[in-house]
Amino acid sequence: MLFNSLEFAIFFVTFFFLYWFVFHRHLKIQNLLILIGSCAFYAWWDWRFLSLLAGSSMVNYFLGIYIDKSENEKRRRFLIFLGLLQGLGGLLFFKYFNFFIHSLVDAFSVVNVNVNFHTLNLILPLGISFYTFRAISYLLDIESGKIKPTTDLVVFSTYMFFFPSLLSGPIDRAKTLIPQLEKIRVFDYNQAADGSRQIFWGLFKKVVIADNCAAITSQLFDNYQDFPASSLLVGIFLYTIQVYTDFSGYSDMSIGFSRLIGFNITINFNFPFFSQNIAEFWRRWHISLTTWMTDYVFTPLSITFRDMGKSGLILAILINFILVGLWHGANWTFIVFGLLQGCCFIPLIVRGKLKRKKNISKDRLLPTLRESANMLGTFTFVMLTMIVFRSATIGQALQYYRSFFSVSLFSKPVIPIGQSKMFLSLIMFISAMLVIEWLQRGKEHGLQIDHIEHPVLKLILYYTLIFIVILFGATTANQFIYFKF
Repeated sequence: MLFNSLEFAIFFVTFFFLYWFVFHRHLKIQNLLILIGSCAFYAWWDWRFLSLLAGSSMVNYFLGIYIDKSENEKRRRFLIFLGLLQGLGGLLFFKYFNFFIHSLVDAFSVVNVNVNFHTLNLILPLGISFYTFRAISYLLDIESGKIKPTTDLVVFSTYMFFFPSLLSGPIDRAKTLIPQLEKIRVFDYNQAADGSRQIFWGLFKKVVIADNCAAITSQLFDNYQDFPASSLLVGIFLYTIQVYTDFSGYSDMSIGFSRLIGFNITINFNFPFFSQNIAEFWRRWHISLTTWMTDYVFTPLSITFRDMGKSGLILAILINFILVGLWHGANWTFIVFGLLQGCCFIPLIVRGKLKRKKNISKDRLLPTLRESANMLGTFTFVMLTMIVFRSATIGQALQYYRSFFSVSLFSKPVIPIGQSKMFLSLIMFISAMLVIEWLQRGKEHGLQIDHIEHPVLKLILYYTLIFIVILFGATTANQFIYFKF
């Protein structure tokens, strides 16, 4: 079920009624209802993989308890190894097995050696990258003493299955979600109202901007050789906006639906297009993945390489971002994308500005010229690397770059047939979104308008967005981009 589908609307309305009006006095039944609803939500996609998620939940539940009880260091490490083997083993098999086989065959072919390795017809289980990282962080946090394991199997299973964030995150930590599952939840009107606004803001970004961008970017990327470079610039600009509005739109809806049932989950985006440099961009983009990789990959690596000074820090960053890229998919394009992101950190490390944080234009309506230049430069770099992210192969990405960097970049762009009117509307909607997010940059989302006291102004804004969604929203429920990751 897609968040922007009729099936999910029926599912959630039914779930909401049972959750708050029938079982509101029974915490354990509420948790069981979330678990059952999450199972139904996941099984709607493919019931065959429900057993994989259930098996992972059972294994990690018992491992967490045994790791906490064990006083023998070698035994604890062995149990951690079993947890990592189970989690990463499944992820590597389903997501990367065929990639490794293809890469091995290609490597042998370079030296004119033919090998007869066969790939498998594998289907990638939805959400496996997200719930695997959720399980791994649970075990590692227990091992480091940051949390205690839960002995309630329903609570832990609900943490693993939690349907608002199951398929595309955010990647919640146990210390965030499990305590909320263990305490009584009371309906909070203000929280629910703001959650509803966040859902609607996410829906606007998804169906009005992302899905309409997709109609144009798919034609420009699939037929880039038929368009001038100026059109390719339009393509990479719209695709960058598409990825942001699609994924942040999902995250907004995920957080909003969680708030409607009494949970506060991890914020995943913090207006990343207003970043001053690439380090700040990654602190604002896919925050739950960035912090996960920082805590469990970059920090241990930086400690290991600390005797190497800045060179060790650069090496840790590069490894970290290569893995960030690989997390997105089994393709060399994602590895190169991660490497490019990591390389952009090197000047910041050399100049000692990696951890420097700034409040953009605090207490000012407009950014300074320097801030504007920094934001534009950061966005341009991200936009150019999105060519690699979007391309099917490295060769295709190079061909796109070759076509892009040409004299036709200064010509009038040609918009795909039948998309001219929508393109003009998109530019207007994208501009409006960026203005709203700039004005709301100190808030959690674009429609967090509790500070607006006049009800008429709120109604005007609500009805304007409803009208835009109905009139310009995609007529079919399109899958979210990050479902395939």
